[in-house]
Amino acid sequence: MSARYLRRRVVNWVNLSMSVLGTLFGLFWLVWLLWTLVERGVRWLGPELFTQNTPPPLAPGGFANAIVGSILITALGVIVGTPIGILAATWLAEFSRRSRLAAVIRFVNDILLSAPSIVIGVFIYGVVVARFGHFSGWAGGLALAIIMLPVVLRTTEDMLKLVPDQMREAAAALGAPRWRVTVMVVYRAALGGIITGVLLGVARISGETAPLLFTALNNQFWSTDMNRPIANLPVMIFQFAMSPYDNWQHLAWAAALLITLAILALSLFARLVIRSRSFVK
Repeated sequence: MSARYLRRRVVNWVNLSMSVLGTLFGLFWLVWLLWTLVERGVRWLGPELFTQNTPPPLAPGGFANAIVGSILITALGVIVGTPIGILAATWLAEFSRRSRLAAVIRFVNDILLSAPSIVIGVFIYGVVVARFGHFSGWAGGLALAIIMLPVVLRTTEDMLKLVPDQMREAAAALGAPRWRVTVMVVYRAALGGIITGVLLGVARISGETAPLLFTALNNQFWSTDMNRPIANLPVMIFQFAMSPYDNWQHLAWAAALLITLAILALSLFARLVIRSRSFVK
């Protein structure tokens, strides 16, 4: 065995060992976090959580109003952020791939992608809440849409670029116009990745607390009026977990577990979608 071969084996073993140790270190904290969440939250899950509103201190209750409010705000964020993100990504990937303007947009999008969510919340507070004079569900949904937009844009653009140019050229050779090639060929080939990006965006905004503190705030009562402060799970968890009341802390653990399970279900669904061959046939 030569010295060079032995050195390569040692370097390979060291790198492999460090990679395994790094993976195990990350998994340890992840498993610990999930175990703590399940241990402290699963015992408080019950049907009353989905049928009763958030209670006053030391009184029984649930978080039905917070679930409905979160669904409304998240749905608004998805409805606003998804089409804008997909259309912008389509323009970047299909019609202006190498232009200077596209490079600038990608740069701004990357900054927005890594920007702290509280900054976006403060921005919406200054633009919407301060202008109209009150917190509202509309402001919360708009903040979540801005957070979701760069996620959808980046993932959609990457998925569209993965579609081979030969497919576009073959469709164009048959006489199909550019827009039909994009819609009927490129979108269909990249549909699995696009849906995955949207689901990842939904998972990202489902647990955001900071922007909602500045926009939608919270509401102790049942309300579906998007013109007023509306209850939502992330802010409820923040307020209840910081309270000195045991029942509020128990509800916070249960709500945190519920959000985690919902995000886990979305992630598993995204995995199933991306592995589905029906979208790329």
